[in-house]
Amino acid sequence: MSAVRTVFLGSGPFGVPSLRMLAAHADVDLVGVVTAPPRPAGREHALAATPIDQAAAELGIRTILRPSRLRDPAALASILALRPALTVLADYGQIVPPALLDLPHGALNLHPSLLPRYRGASPIAATILAGDRETGVTLMRMDEGLDTGPIVAAERSPLDGTETAPDLEARLADLAAGLLQRSIGPWLAAALPAVPQPADGATLTRPLRREDGRLAPGDTAAELERRVRAFQPWPGTFLELPTGRLAVHAAHVEHGAADDVRGTLITHGDGLALATADGWLVLDEVQPAGGRRMSASALRRGRPGLVAGR
Repeated sequence: MSAVRTVFLGSGPFGVPSLRMLAAHADVDLVGVVTAPPRPAGREHALAATPIDQAAAELGIRTILRPSRLRDPAALASILALRPALTVLADYGQIVPPALLDLPHGALNLHPSLLPRYRGASPIAATILAGDRETGVTLMRMDEGLDTGPIVAAERSPLDGTETAPDLEARLADLAAGLLQRSIGPWLAAALPAVPQPADGATLTRPLRREDGRLAPGDTAAELERRVRAFQPWPGTFLELPTGRLAVHAAHVEHGAADDVRGTLITHGDGLALATADGWLVLDEVQPAGGRRMSASALRRGRPGLVAGR
């Protein structure tokens, strides 16, 4: 079998290991990459290429397309002009038009959850927020629904309850690349069936919003700690204090005291903790508005009047 003309669609870092694998795979002729256009980033708001764009350039891929809207007729025509027989997608973020789903070998999507659990925009955050003890990646044949296509292959991975979203994304990205590497040959040889997703257990996640990062002391300490890990780097988590917004980058849970007043910031050793519905959210790394990241103990030393002592 000759190498199959393939177009890869992706933008975020989750797809980078899979892109690198496809570029080296003997059964694949990677004729183009489709990614989001450069966007302003950082304090200077300089235009930055996506991680997929950067990786494709490093791999020497000649055709890199950056349409603002994949459904734009001109953008779709540019992709179809490459005469692909297969589309592979990972972390792209746009709806794929039917013309790219109906190629001779279809369109394969790598998704960072065990479908049908956590379809949609934020599966990694949802996994951490729920306190799941297991996750994984799914390779599915795409249809016109949102992550509803039949499953081609999946691989599971245990969780220990300490993962941050960036760490888990990196782990699942490597897992996805390995799954794709083992599956692509059999798929192209029509030796790997696509099995419909089960009807039970389907959940749908939504895009994250800035307000999702607010740490509400009415939640349990464990729930808040999971939010801190799940919402890195976006939208981040924060407390609203009389002195201004305090970003929380790392925290852990400890048992509280009987006389805690929920929602108050208290001293904890040489650092700080938030009294919650059922314990303390001990702040390990924080960032005051307009300041730098630091330990909670460093913040307390720099602002001794921030809270009253216990």
